[in-house]
Amino acid sequence: MYLSNLQQDEIFVPSEMKSLKSLTQMESRRGLENAIISNGKIVNVVSNSYGHVPNELFFKKAEEMLTDARLNYQKRTINRNDRSFITDFIIDDNNQFSVKNEKDLILPMLRFKNSYDGSEKTSGHFGFYREVCSNGLHVSQAEIEFSIKHSKNNTDLIMPRLNNLFDKFLDNEFYTITKKFDRMREFEIIDTKEFVKEILESTKLFRYECSDKNNDPSKKSREILEILDNEALLLDEKPNLWIGYNAFNQMLHNTLKKSFSQQERLDKKLFDVVYEMA
Repeated sequence: MYLSNLQQDEIFVPSEMKSLKSLTQMESRRGLENAIISNGKIVNVVSNSYGHVPNELFFKKAEEMLTDARLNYQKRTINRNDRSFITDFIIDDNNQFSVKNEKDLILPMLRFKNSYDGSEKTSGHFGFYREVCSNGLHVSQAEIEFSIKHSKNNTDLIMPRLNNLFDKFLDNEFYTITKKFDRMREFEIIDTKEFVKEILESTKLFRYECSDKNNDPSKKSREILEILDNEALLLDEKPNLWIGYNAFNQMLHNTLKKSFSQQERLDKKLFDVVYEMA
């Protein structure tokens, strides 16, 4: 089953905060007194007031929320250069949704992010997982409220009870968004090249043409078109806006070099632009 092939990076890499003076035998200026070391590499320089949040504390605390809520889930973990990390908890129970095609299964997902280099906010939000492209869809941005107390010697996480948050998400955003998925599927794409070109002109994600002197689709544009055609074939459907959006989503997560937060922002923009065509 597709959920058994989820990415499983090691996210519990050794990490610690050490004073720069102890590492360099030199004085450091105020506000840059400590180094965050991840898997033997310095990845960030921080002040004395900074509270380091190790993955072991944050992600295990997040998983306790799902366990306490008695939710069945599968887990995906991604490690970006020992600097930024995510854990996706894909809720594998009766809360499933098919986009008018039993092959196109959507599952609710919880994503938690942490970083040691300061590139990502320690945070969590609801989203979606789609079987066909095996990507985390981020068109849902319902935040999970929690707070992090930073102090010099201790970092405490205050996490909410997940039960009510998850029920609220299912009652509101999950079904609201999935109705939009259905609507997008109803609109056939007549000319896939023109569709890709129009989306790229609106989003500026990358350039459609090879160059100023060559109007043929670029390598990335050709990849989008190939994904779009292959998915339509896989689902035994004609190309439509839903498949078109997911073709861009797949490239965004697998080909383009973007941070997790950039992926989420761009995904939301892509979704809005494509949905406006419906």
